[in-house]
Amino acid sequence: MNKLLFGFLVVVTTGLMGSSFAIGKIGLEYSSPLLLVALRFTIAGVIMAVVVKIAKKPHPQSLGEWKWLVLIGSLQTAAVMGCIFMALRTITSGETSILTFTNPLLVVVIGTLVLKIRYRLQQWLGVICGLFGVFITMGGHLDLKIGTILGFMSAVAWACATLLVKVHGHRFDTWVMTAYQMLFGGLLLFVASYILEEPFFVANALSLAILGWLAIAASIIQFSIWFYLLQTGNPERTSAFLFLAPFFGTLSGWVLLDEQLSISLIFGGLLISVGIFLVNWRSKRELKKLAS
Repeated sequence: MNKLLFGFLVVVTTGLMGSSFAIGKIGLEYSSPLLLVALRFTIAGVIMAVVVKIAKKPHPQSLGEWKWLVLIGSLQTAAVMGCIFMALRTITSGETSILTFTNPLLVVVIGTLVLKIRYRLQQWLGVICGLFGVFITMGGHLDLKIGTILGFMSAVAWACATLLVKVHGHRFDTWVMTAYQMLFGGLLLFVASYILEEPFFVANALSLAILGWLAIAASIIQFSIWFYLLQTGNPERTSAFLFLAPFFGTLSGWVLLDEQLSISLIFGGLLISVGIFLVNWRSKRELKKLAS
């Protein structure tokens, strides 16, 4: 792929990832958090499910395979996004995005403890750097709010979902898995909204535009570009650019919500970004070894 096109698509997809935090926080003025994210991913999931059906992508053939899709959706969409949108009620969109995107660092820790996966020294240095960044970011606040815990829980759930996909993802077509995990996760969030909150949605031009942006641009388009990059380029190098997502999350919060950029937030976010880069980046020599 042309390097200029690759760079442009990376900026677009990570920008969409990051922007969803600030735009989602604006949307909370018109909707309860779990209902908003339930609507977002149910709409996105239905649209993508129709697309993969029309495209005749291979679907799961057994109840056991569908079970794994439900579990992935429970973690990747319901748990991750539910925690994110509830966290946005008490902490800034920048803080939430930084905490959420520590998930690549947690993948290394949980993968080592649970799956006994062996990681490189560079990746462990990235984990140490990133977790130190979390400490600095959160150390700038004397009052740790429930949103801080929820933001970190979203990262833990995302890391668990990533490892689950690593083990069982080979069973599914990538687009089918994306479509149905969003759909199942969105439906579970409707149940959670009914049980855990007093659901409401104020329908007006702005709230519907926000919902459309979250469902279409920040979900379907963002996922489509991201998976296109993973499939046409090198997955390890592409994943290394995830560090841009918390950057755009913090930047969009500053631009759209006038959120303050404290020194601890900037420096901590920078360390986390470096950590994510170290965890995911592979040299040309390492990539050649993997290819052979």
